[in-house]
Amino acid sequence: MSDIDIRVTGRAGRITLTRTKALNALSYDMCLAVDAALKDWATDDAIDLVVMDAEGEKAFCAGGDIAELYQTGREGNFDYGRRFWRDEYRMNARIFEYPKPVVSFLQGFVMGGGVGLGCHGTHRVVGDSTKIAMPEVGIGLIPDVGGTLMLALAPGRLGEYLGLTGARMAAADAIHAGFADHYIPEDAWPDLIRQLEETGRTDNLVEAAKDAGESPLAAQQAEIDRCFGGEALGDILTDLGHADSAFAQDTLKLLQRNAPLSMAATVEMLHRLRAGTMSIRKALELEYRFTHRAMEKGDFLEGIRAQIIDKDRQPKWQYADRDVPTTAVSQMLMPLGADTLRFEEE
Repeated sequence: MSDIDIRVTGRAGRITLTRTKALNALSYDMCLAVDAALKDWATDDAIDLVVMDAEGEKAFCAGGDIAELYQTGREGNFDYGRRFWRDEYRMNARIFEYPKPVVSFLQGFVMGGGVGLGCHGTHRVVGDSTKIAMPEVGIGLIPDVGGTLMLALAPGRLGEYLGLTGARMAAADAIHAGFADHYIPEDAWPDLIRQLEETGRTDNLVEAAKDAGESPLAAQQAEIDRCFGGEALGDILTDLGHADSAFAQDTLKLLQRNAPLSMAATVEMLHRLRAGTMSIRKALELEYRFTHRAMEKGDFLEGIRAQIIDKDRQPKWQYADRDVPTTAVSQMLMPLGADTLRFEEE
């Protein structure tokens, strides 16, 4: 497959995204190829670890390939998208639960589906160009691919802030928020990868890691916690509106652009995850409830139309006044019955 290079080099299973013209956007076929390779390597004693990287300077992976999702959804075929998300989420869980180290080198944009691919492993390396984000609420979706688990685990109410704004994290912020482990200058990456392939050991990553510097998000943590501590989207919007600070005013402007139903559901999902025993499978199953309904009942198709297709940046969201009924959120997150996301091998 020309979009991805899967091979074995030395002691390492190697996955390299090569779709540089599309910022290495993850297609359905690419998801299936990654999943198949991981299944094969899990029980192969000749392979000690998995190394993921990507060609090009602009992006490790800027997200999922949504062109086909949009086209099939517009035609009333919701099954393609549901199958895509189902199989992608199973691949995300496989990475998170993998029995061997998974090392990812995350340059440039790492967004949406790129987070699901690159940020669930055991050793997540970032550099000076890294920009990690979960911006799905801007297209009528929710932070998915296991992103809700990462957001729920982030310090304080940072998860609500990142999930509702889609804010981009450089290296220090990504490490603070729990989306990355090591800051290593990118010119050192090729040699590190060669060592990983030769030795099958990850010791060199710790030795090469540098101080990422101060995290701007860490410095704003107290204000983020105050503004995003509400139980529902409406509470957060009220707290931001009453806060007399440039941060609150700027953040409120960001939220006014995003899909209200998606934001309200995101808040509810993070709170549900924190209230119970958090796990990747629980997060993905909850996310799938929303994405399974996103085309038919949510704002996903309208969000893609406005941001990607027509590019008028004028989406006509449901609940445009940002007063989202609790029942609307509940309906998007109801159990799916026979369609529930399951992780057993088929």
